[in-house]
Amino acid sequence: MIEVKDLVKSYGPHMAVDHVSFRIEDGGGVYGFLGPNGAGKSTTMNIMTGYLAATDGQVLIDGVDIFEDPMAARRCIGYLPEQPPVYPDMTPGEYLKFAAELKGVPRELQKEQLDEIMDTCGVTEVKDRLIRHLSKGYRQRVGLAQALLVYPDILILEEPTVGLDPKQII
Repeated sequence: MIEVKDLVKSYGPHMAVDHVSFRIEDGGGVYGFLGPNGAGKSTTMNIMTGYLAATDGQVLIDGVDIFEDPMAARRCIGYLPEQPPVYPDMTPGEYLKFAAELKGVPRELQKEQLDEIMDTCGVTEVKDRLIRHLSKGYRQRVGLAQALLVYPDILILEEPTVGLDPKQII
């Protein structure tokens, strides 16, 4: 469950997010933000995932306040920002192992989970190539694989199909 209450983000006199409130119940639904560039969609997602502080308001992820206990709230979330936060000097295999350790995946489960997620996201064939040498589509897939680690209850995707060709989108 996600609950956003009276969320505000301002940069000086500019209001990026203006008293936004909504609630998304558990149940496997797919929801989206629609609006023009500059409407605050990305800012709202960055606040919801704990990557950006709010000026005011509250965000609850499964009842946990993202501002009071960000680590506990983030354990419930997989997040893929528009620009995947991948390290170009690592291979997908190295990066995903690093991400799994950061997310607390037990070492005895890492290989099986990483193999499964790399297969699901279609990056197994490039797992030993440097990320800097991958196409934008493959970098996006590696970012998605990172978001899927620990099989989160909540998956927040910002422009998840950017850089993917029609076949990859499917």
